[in-house]
Amino acid sequence: MSRQQRESLEHLLRTGPLDLGGDVTEQRPLLEALLTAHPLPADVTATPTLLGGVEAVDVSVGGDPGAAAPVLLFLHGGAYAVGSAVGVAGMAADLARRAGTGAVSVGYRLAPEDPHPAAVHDALAAYRGLLGRGVPAGWVAVGGESAGGGLALALLVAARDAGLPLPACAVLFSPWVDLTLSGTSTTTKAGVDPALDAAGLARRAADYAGGADPAGPLLSPLFADLRGLPPLLVQAGSHEVLLDDAVRLAGAAAAADVAVTLQVTPEVPHVFQGFAAVLEEGASALDEAGRFLRTHLRR
Repeated sequence: MSRQQRESLEHLLRTGPLDLGGDVTEQRPLLEALLTAHPLPADVTATPTLLGGVEAVDVSVGGDPGAAAPVLLFLHGGAYAVGSAVGVAGMAADLARRAGTGAVSVGYRLAPEDPHPAAVHDALAAYRGLLGRGVPAGWVAVGGESAGGGLALALLVAARDAGLPLPACAVLFSPWVDLTLSGTSTTTKAGVDPALDAAGLARRAADYAGGADPAGPLLSPLFADLRGLPPLLVQAGSHEVLLDDAVRLAGAAAAADVAVTLQVTPEVPHVFQGFAAVLEEGASALDEAGRFLRTHLRR
């Protein structure tokens, strides 16, 4: 793998204008501009829709957008305060292409305007809406990156507790599953993480919790009862302050008898999969995720 690619990406992230802990009214358009700077591939269509009453984007890669196929329900990151369904459509398409699925990117409500449990309610409503379209649960995979990874895990817990049939599997990229920030990597990896810091995450955690206990099982699903959940693939980079979230989640899932695969890629940053076009490690991780989805989705 290319050290030069990793160093170039680190420089980009360290010198860029984004500040996850900054004023959301300033950071939201900055992130949106970055995520949508490059057009989607010619064979990808992204169509606004409503899913269970929640704003979403239907993403189709090649072929007939209405053709029956398994579906990836994807939840964007952004510390529950920034990001959008449109902004992450490219990543959802990259993963769907490798998995041979369609995708729906969910635009859940954001904090601080809409704190917890708004995002969980929206994710669950979108999943119900997908089932309501006639998509069997065994044809659904859930995916998410960063806060979206934590929300994807919370969705699985909420769906199980609601008695719904569960998706076939879930793919979690650099998931933020502990809003109490109790992982040691928040300090031990602070010097090598070019994108995130504990102070900024703490501000966003307080916004999202809205006065609720940040250790609650749907806020920090690391501490939830994970029994009965479908197979999980957890990917993270070794150069991120949330590394311990991924590692501890894999341990907690294994202890709860959940089939879980943990993949940690050395010397890459938070959600490195989003840079697959310029980082070989990102493309390889998406390839692995695509194989995982193909293995677990029933056809």
